[in-house]
Amino acid sequence: MCALPLASGAVCGACLDRPPRYSSVAAPFSYAYPLDALIRAFKYGGRLAHCRFLGAALAGAATPGVDAIVPMPLSPARLAERGFNQALEIARVVAHATGIPLLPLACRKVVDTPPQAALPWKERAKNVRRAFACDADLTGRRVAVVDDVLTTGATLNELARVLRKAGAVQVTGWVVARTLPR
Repeated sequence: MCALPLASGAVCGACLDRPPRYSSVAAPFSYAYPLDALIRAFKYGGRLAHCRFLGAALAGAATPGVDAIVPMPLSPARLAERGFNQALEIARVVAHATGIPLLPLACRKVVDTPPQAALPWKERAKNVRRAFACDADLTGRRVAVVDDVLTTGATLNELARVLRKAGAVQVTGWVVARTLPR
């Protein structure tokens, strides 16, 4: 469910113990060298041209049965600091390649939280609790959330909760890279 590679192909223990609010995650890459450097250059270095490669790879790994794409929202402060939403830029490429409608304004981040990457794994779920709002009616829709990296799944899980509350019947995560445990 969370895109951790398992030899058995079964569901991992963490997903069995505490099932996430999303149904599955598709991730074409592991967050490791050299892809991690490419993502950091895109996200923090403003190398927007990298989103074409990242988005095309993600579109190739996209799972079927999705009605709409929602990019992971950024807080207004983080958007102003960075100048762009990396998830939205990737989602544009994926939407174009797949023909699935993009809903760029469906959700917003309503709390300016510290960056997840700066926090210990165990504090990440608490950090994003009630951080999102959904302004769209998603009744009966199957939604894919696009993001660059999935580490603990806390951010995706919280946005999935909000999307389901807005009527989504299924939420899938489409992320470029999955961080693997050490």
